[in-house]
Order: sequence, then C-alpha cells, then structure tokens
Amino acid sequence: MSTSIIDPIAQGLAHGWKVLGGNVAGQARPAPSSLDCDVVIVGSGAGAGITAELLAKAGLKIIIVEEGPLRSSSDFRQLESEAYSQLYQEAGGRKNVEQTMPILQGRCVGGSTTVNWAGAFRTPASTLEFWGQKYGLNELNAKAMSPWFEQVERRLNVGEWMGEPNENNAVIQRGGLKIGVEVNKMHRNVKGCWNLGSCGLGCPTNAKQSMLVTTIPAALDLGATLLVQTRAERLELQGDQAQALVCQPIALNGDAAGPALRISAKHFVVAGGAINSPALLMRSGAPDPHKLLGKRTFLHPTGVSSALMPEAVEGWAGAPMSVFSDQFLRQHPIDGPVGYKLETAPVHPGFALTNLGGMGSALGGRMKAFPHLHIGIALLRDGFHEQAPGGTVTLKSDGSASLSYVLNDYLLDGVRRAHLTMAEIQFAAGAKSVRPGHEQAEDYTSWEQAKRAIQGLNYQPFLTVVGSAHVMGGCGLASEAGHGVVRPDGQHWQLANVSVHDGSLFPTSIGANPQVTVYTLANRFATGLAKRLAGKDVQLA
Repeated sequence: MSTSIIDPIAQGLAHGWKVLGGNVAGQARPAPSSLDCDVVIVGSGAGAGITAELLAKAGLKIIIVEEGPLRSSSDFRQLESEAYSQLYQEAGGRKNVEQTMPILQGRCVGGSTTVNWAGAFRTPASTLEFWGQKYGLNELNAKAMSPWFEQVERRLNVGEWMGEPNENNAVIQRGGLKIGVEVNKMHRNVKGCWNLGSCGLGCPTNAKQSMLVTTIPAALDLGATLLVQTRAERLELQGDQAQALVCQPIALNGDAAGPALRISAKHFVVAGGAINSPALLMRSGAPDPHKLLGKRTFLHPTGVSSALMPEAVEGWAGAPMSVFSDQFLRQHPIDGPVGYKLETAPVHPGFALTNLGGMGSALGGRMKAFPHLHIGIALLRDGFHEQAPGGTVTLKSDGSASLSYVLNDYLLDGVRRAHLTMAEIQFAAGAKSVRPGHEQAEDYTSWEQAKRAIQGLNYQPFLTVVGSAHVMGGCGLASEAGHGVVRPDGQHWQLANVSVHDGSLFPTSIGANPQVTVYTLANRFATGLAKRLAGKDVQLA
C-alpha cells in the first residue's frame, strides 16, 4: 500500500528538513551537544504542533523536542504488534500506580494525534461555563472561543463524518434509536479517509489530519528543527527565568543513547502531555508555592461492554468512531452523579482481548466468535464533584513520571450505570449476549438477566475493567495563582518565559475527546505568544 501513497515525511526529509536524533530515513543524525533558538517546544502532539506552526509563521527560530521516534505512512502497516511498541508510551503498557487502569498515550512524532481514533469535539459549553465560575476563566466562554475553534476546524478538516457508520457504530445507533437514546453523528479530523479502521495504529494513507501530516511538516517547511528520540530531562532555572533545556538522546526502548545536549532559548513551551509535562517541571524544580503541580490530573475513566451480535460486526474495519451519545452527560447536574459519554472502540484482537477482562478459556471463546463482537465504551466526566479530585503525578526514583489515580465509589457508580445503559442498547440492537467489563460478569442472554446481574456485581478496582485514552490536568489554568499552575494566557504563574500548551492545562476533565480543546487553547495561546515574542500577527487558518 505504501508504495502507491505519497509519504509527506519522506518527501520533506528528501528536501532537507532539519530532523536530528535517532535513526531517521535509515541513517543516524545525531544532534550537537548544544543548540540555541528563540523557542524550544517540548513534545510534538496536539498543543506542540499547533504552537510550532504559529511560532514558525511569526519567523521565530523553533526547536521541537520529541521523546518518541519519527514514523510515517510508509511505516504504518496496520499491525498491532508494531504500532503499540513503537508509537505508544511504555509500549502501550502505561498504567496508574495502583495498576487498576491502562492509560493509552502516544509517544512518537505527532504524539497522541498520530494514534487517536479521530473523534473531534469542541469543548462542551457547560464545561467552559464551569471553568469560568470555578476558576475565573471567563474569557474562555463558548462565544469567545468559537472563532478559535473555527480556525482549528478549517486547518485540520474537522467535519461531520459523512459515511455510513461501520457495524460496530451502527449497533449503538440502532439500539439507541429503539429505546429512545439520542445518538448523533461524530465529527472527525480526516481528509480523503479510506475507512480502513486502523486509526489507532497510525494512518497509512495520511487521511487523518494529525500533527504528523499537518502542523509539524508546516513548521519544518518554515525552518524549524525537530529532535526525535530525545527526552527532555529538565529546565535550567535561574530566578523566574528558564535558561536552557537539558535533553538526553535515547534508543527506542528509552535507554540513553549518547551524551546529553543543552538547548538555550528565549522562551520554553512545555507540551509533553498531562503526565510528562508536570513531571518535567518537577524534575526542573519549578516553583510550586501552592502545591498544585501534578494535582487534579484526570483520565475520563472508561467502562466497556461487549456483545455478541447475530450478524458479523467486523469492528476492526471502518472508522472506529462515527456516532456518540451525550444524553447521559445531561442526565444530572454537571456537579452531581458522574455523567458519561457513549462511544465505540475499535475491535482489534490485541486491544480488545487485553481490555475486556477475563482470561483463559473465556478469551478463547471470544476469539472464536470475534467477527461478531461489538464493543461499546462510556467515558466518565470527572473533576466536577468533590469526590472526583483526579489523580496526582509524582516522580519515580529514576525521575520518570507516575500517576496515582484511585477508582473510588463515586466513579465506580458511574461505571455501573454506564454498564446498564450499554447493555440495554446492545440488547435493543439485537445482541445474542452481553458481557459488561467486569471480572465477575458472565455472558447474559437477556436485558432482564443482565440488569439483575449488573446491579448485584461488586464494583471495586481490579474487578471492574476501566481504562483511559484521555489524560488531562496537572498544570491547571486559573485566573489566580493560588488556584492554578498556569495563567489564563498559558504562561506559568511563577516562570516568566515558560508556557504550557497541552491537555495538562485543563482544570477538570471535559466530557469529550480532548484533541480539539488542546488544539484550540494552543491556537489562542500561541497566537498571543507570537505577538509578544516577534511582534507579529499570525493566524492558524
């Protein structure tokens, strides 16, 4: 397939992009021991990519530092065995300290945008309103943010999915319609999508408008430098200023691969994601007078329900997410019992059988019926209630990041209610049997049987199957220094030349797939930063 598709990364490298570190296009390109620039950006995902394009447009000298490798459509072969080990944090095995939740995050050029499932949602207006009331972020209301969202949507081709949903999504649509649950078409950031279904393994056709094929190439075309397989270790701080970023070249497995290097800059943008960004600031000894750094880190804890359908589902094929329901986010007040968003997950064998619970012969039985397997998921919106304080990022003994995140009764009650909702929808769609993601659960053959069983299950950590692909918070925005790590314009409260432009900015979870929120906040903040640093007005699209 790759021989018939133009690879923009290969083209750019052939035309002289400044990409250093690791093994790029078959050859080692080590970085020098010292570099200097106007702005160094840590990370290459949603916030970093938008920031890089805008600052490069302003004529600033940019260096982008990415811990993961550079991989592109020529490398994406739709194989789980390759994708997880090369494109994900900890080879797809990252978990919370308690070991109760897998956490999927990208670790490659483009970050999680390279491996996400392309769902694109604006920040819910109710979330922005809560941020204004609770954290004084009144300037980030829905009306004020609308033009910034519009720019992002134009730049990244965000629009309603016009194709028919694959059967995995059609189950939610069909079952929801039958029992009166509102189900809507999803917006996706794709262009010329081949509907292959391998979004989470890297798009082999460059249809997904990730940072890998949009903003990072744009910045490199404008002269930016990209360092790959280069870990940002710490900022050198002096007073209220950062002087340099100390980095370590690494091998694919994370081991050191050469001497450290030092990057001097006028300004530093931290955009490594909502676990790694707080950790970098901690390793750097960043001021934290109010003890907020790394606190209130959220995950959209996600429950799962699988069903065996009479017809073939083949949920590995077709856009993995094309319909959703927000009805159960609106069922209670935003600060009441935890609400949840209904979506689907792709049914690739490694991912599905690892994350549905069960073991041994039970998994063997599922594998035999695999083409008929449907997977529904429910994303819990936490952070709005006193019993949803989020988790805490800390450092391990070797300086790497860890996240403690406790699944308490408040969250687990949401999983139980979501299991009931998903089971009812699946049976309404014609399921032969339904199995909630719970180690005590069985394959239930009727809605009444499932309802009784779910109400009797013991919802505790380890027994309840919960994971997350959305990490938010830890460097929260606030209008006052006592309530957040970062100012409303993205600048660190105590460090005059350090900004944060990623999902760690969120004061709560948002109740929607977060990529568009990260893009949009970065768009607003980087546009202002370009004006301050270069005196130029730039626009994303």
